[in-house]
Amino acid sequence: MEDTVMTLPDFAETLRRRKWSLILPALFIFLMAAVIALVLPPIYQSTATILVEEQEIPAEFVTTTVTSYVEQRVQTINQRIMSYTRLLDIINQFNLYPDRRNRFTVEEIVTKMREDIHFEPISVEVIDRRTGRPTAATIAFTLSYEGKHAETVQKVTSVLASLFLRENLEVRERQTLETTEFIGDEMKKVQADLAKLDAKIAEFKEKHMNELPSLLQANFQNLHYTESSIERLSEQLRGLKERKEYLETELAGIPRYLEQEKKKRLEQLKIELAHLQSRFSDEYPDVIKVKAEIAKMERELGAGDDPMGMTHDQPDNPAYITLASQLAGVQADTDAIIRQIKDLEIRANEYRRRIGATPRVEEEYKTLIVEQESTQTKYEDLMRKLMEARVAHGLEKDQKGERFTLIEPARLPEKPVKPNRLVILLIGLVLGIGAGGGTAYLRETTDQTVYTAKSLAKATGSSVLVGIPEIKTKRDIVRGRIKKMSLATGLLLCVVAGLVVFHYFVMDLNVFWAKVLRRMTL
Repeated sequence: MEDTVMTLPDFAETLRRRKWSLILPALFIFLMAAVIALVLPPIYQSTATILVEEQEIPAEFVTTTVTSYVEQRVQTINQRIMSYTRLLDIINQFNLYPDRRNRFTVEEIVTKMREDIHFEPISVEVIDRRTGRPTAATIAFTLSYEGKHAETVQKVTSVLASLFLRENLEVRERQTLETTEFIGDEMKKVQADLAKLDAKIAEFKEKHMNELPSLLQANFQNLHYTESSIERLSEQLRGLKERKEYLETELAGIPRYLEQEKKKRLEQLKIELAHLQSRFSDEYPDVIKVKAEIAKMERELGAGDDPMGMTHDQPDNPAYITLASQLAGVQADTDAIIRQIKDLEIRANEYRRRIGATPRVEEEYKTLIVEQESTQTKYEDLMRKLMEARVAHGLEKDQKGERFTLIEPARLPEKPVKPNRLVILLIGLVLGIGAGGGTAYLRETTDQTVYTAKSLAKATGSSVLVGIPEIKTKRDIVRGRIKKMSLATGLLLCVVAGLVVFHYFVMDLNVFWAKVLRRMTL
């Protein structure tokens, strides 16, 4: 091996000498890459694009009850669709992965399908309405599926897209319906509590009818009026008592019966007669008059005696009867006023009790009223929210809210997305050239054969006198022709193989030729 720097002619001579060491490994690796490109099955991919549209009616008029973010809802729907049951139904529906049924378990097949499904969100920078800060918002997403058969791939992708659309509608409608039912149930509970409070307040009012705060002023007025009435009746009672004492005094000086008065008058006349007789004679006119009056009184007294010797209990003195009647009237009025005063005092005590109990009743009543007002406010708020929830449910039911729209349905793939056979061939070509070059370099560096006069002179230290050129026999010429024919045949086979690979896995040759002609005409 020579250590001198190789010139271009030396390099060309080396390539000529090691051409088969370069060509054969490169050709072998390239053929292996071509075989791999031919053997690998084509994988088709179909993609559907779904747009996230906002609700048509402005949120100021109708507020939706679905408050979750689009990203969260999309991921939730994605997890539901990627569930074991859903994917297994799709696998059985389209008879997917038939070559794996006997070699893998159902769980592994479902996992393989999850790997073949690709979900990619499409986000943009927007201003968040809740925080007012820029954030990434999902406005659309793509859904792809990979498989060996183009038509099946398209159908599976369409089914997945329809599942997304239907699941979104069902989820939103179910959420709004659950919200409406929840608010309705809560409103019924609050309504029942409100009815209980109303009944409790009615019972409280009935129990404390006269002690309510609203009647406090009336109780004060009634108490004042009652006390004034008691004072007025007390004054009347004092006057009646004075009148009674006067009549009793007058009545004590008047006899009950007329006979007693006449006897008393008779005694007075007899005393007066004795006094007159002591001074005058019996013919004196005053004496005669007094005697006549005495005789008259004695006759009246004699005529007035009860023949049976019995006396009457009832007074017969008109003056006595008159005063006694007046005294009885005064006593009756006194008794009536005393009863009225007692009744009024009882009533006044009742008013005082009511006034005294009013603060405690007012506190309990205010507690009930505050609880009633709070419950009523809660009921009205739930009623308003229920109406909004019903409107939001109608919004989702009529598909007027935020929804998913299929803007690009799954299309039938025209060519596979993998394997990329051209890249495989290019990689095989690069690796083949590298392997050929490495093999040629290795053989050249390990070969101790002398191929030039310069190398021989350097190896022996002597000058070369003469050089004999290569002598080719007929056998060598025939062998050379066979090698050239083999090389031409191999190259032809490579070209044919390349055309077959290009036709079946890259582009139809007729289409390619049509495109070339179109470009040439342009």
